[in-house]
Amino acid sequence: MPILNAEGLTKVFGAGDAAVTALDHVDLAVEPTEFVAIMGPSGCGKSTLLHLLGGLDQPSAGRVLLDGVDLSTLDDAALSTLRRRRIGFVFQFFNLIPVLSAAENVALPLLLDGAQKDAEAHAGGWLAKVGLADRADSRPDQLSGGQQQRVALARALAAEPALILADEPTGNLDSRAADEMMRLLRRAADDWGRTVVMVTHDPRMAACADRVVLMRDGAIVDDARLGGETTVEELLRKAEAPR
Repeated sequence: MPILNAEGLTKVFGAGDAAVTALDHVDLAVEPTEFVAIMGPSGCGKSTLLHLLGGLDQPSAGRVLLDGVDLSTLDDAALSTLRRRRIGFVFQFFNLIPVLSAAENVALPLLLDGAQKDAEAHAGGWLAKVGLADRADSRPDQLSGGQQQRVALARALAAEPALILADEPTGNLDSRAADEMMRLLRRAADDWGRTVVMVTHDPRMAACADRVVLMRDGAIVDDARLGGETTVEELLRKAEAPR
């Protein structure tokens, strides 16, 4: 059974003559521990889709189900609890709290969820898994961009969520740091049992996924598993071919 389902997902901004359809009846199913990359030109709706999948925004129509739970049926408190426990977010901008150490940033979601006793040890364990055990006491301004993004990933993983949603996670990183981030996201699916859905504009990053979903004008125009002759470049060529 899919862990994540989008059914008829539609998002319209504005009303009347000013209405803009950002998503147009999108259907998407993601299997447990699958790594899916969502690609498409700027303004195609990929980040809007990711925000709806994570319950950060409400659709105009359609629904999102996580583990069979319809997000639209939850009140604000229940939705916040579900996001905190079942979804880890990684964004292009690291969103770390400047006055907290790396370990404190990672532990914060656990503390907010009431896990006072083991939060510090758990945070240290995840920092070790992303290669930052020796930087636990460093504040964000003492870390490189790549290190800050690894702290953000450790924070996303710390609550043991089923789903990781990553929005352009390598967009502010150099090539070496981007490769390290992709290696860790791959491990999140393969070794740590997470489902990963990532928005990216970079074909090289998308090639690390199991499957690529291509979007254009608020709709999915292709959806294929990678392997054999099916490459990201071939999918992009197909999507750009005259119709």
